[in-house]
Amino acid sequence: MYSILRKILFLFDAETVHVLSLNILSLLSSTGILKWFIKRPVDSPVTVMGIEFPNPVGLAAGLDKDGRHIRALSQCGFGFIEVGTVTPVAQPGNDKPRLFRLPADEAIINRMGFNNAGVEALVRNVREGQKRCILGINIGKNKVTPLENAVDDYLICMQQVYDHADYITINLSSPNTPGLRELQHGEGLTALLTQLKDKQSELHQTSRRYVPLAVKIAPDLEAEEIDDIAQRLLAVGVDAVIATNTTNSRPSTLSDKAVAEEAGGLSGKPVFELSNRVLEQLLSLLDGKIPVIAVGGISSPEDALEKIRAGASLVQIYTGFIYSGPELVHDCALAIKNGRLDQD
Repeated sequence: MYSILRKILFLFDAETVHVLSLNILSLLSSTGILKWFIKRPVDSPVTVMGIEFPNPVGLAAGLDKDGRHIRALSQCGFGFIEVGTVTPVAQPGNDKPRLFRLPADEAIINRMGFNNAGVEALVRNVREGQKRCILGINIGKNKVTPLENAVDDYLICMQQVYDHADYITINLSSPNTPGLRELQHGEGLTALLTQLKDKQSELHQTSRRYVPLAVKIAPDLEAEEIDDIAQRLLAVGVDAVIATNTTNSRPSTLSDKAVAEEAGGLSGKPVFELSNRVLEQLLSLLDGKIPVIAVGGISSPEDALEKIRAGASLVQIYTGFIYSGPELVHDCALAIKNGRLDQD
């Protein structure tokens, strides 16, 4: 059924369909109809960052930027949902069109630019939605905020979302906010993360609740850059790392050369090997001291299981969910569960 629906939806503009699909999903959820079309969630609990996840397959940030569809998405079999990226102040993002499909490659190019309604709106949506799932909130900086003041934006968002998140992701790796990826490197990364960890400690003291911090990194990193980032993450003591975000690279295998020339981050099946390269090096460097959440190009249960067997603690899906629907979530979670049973 989903494949038929997808063929119809893909006849229309990608961003329009994105918004429409989420609204329809929430409508079906609110009326109780959605559960008729979704397989029973896979029960395969795993504890990461001190949090017990119902299963290790999550939704990556970017699909539900403002947290308006958490309840509906959580009914699709995910073990956890990550919303955002959210910024302190609402911003429209980049000019349209800014979302492009490559169906033959099961890929997407986006240059959304952190379009969102602002952190206060997201918090309000989370409250009103009465979340019933493990929730990650992904935070970033406003486009107009100078890089030297970026930490202020992250601190504002962190303060606002702390009481409503099960974990918080620091997005330093979107390719669609000018200069953002520079924050991944050198002493600037250490300084930024140190201030965020200090804030985490302060909020932990006042709220009596510890909310882990994860850092999301790019796939477009050289080996020495990954090594440097890993050492800094270990030194600061972040709670997890998410590998990886979308890529600026364009594999020669992409079928639609015209769309491939569009600026923005590429996600989906063509990113799988690139993200795996970063994942494997990162896992080796971190040596189990920091858990890794793997995302990038998962389009089949075998892909998800490969990342888990490489050493990832959790996986996230985004583009694969758009192309394959909730069945992929179920099948990935089941494959991981069965794979773990086989190992036992």
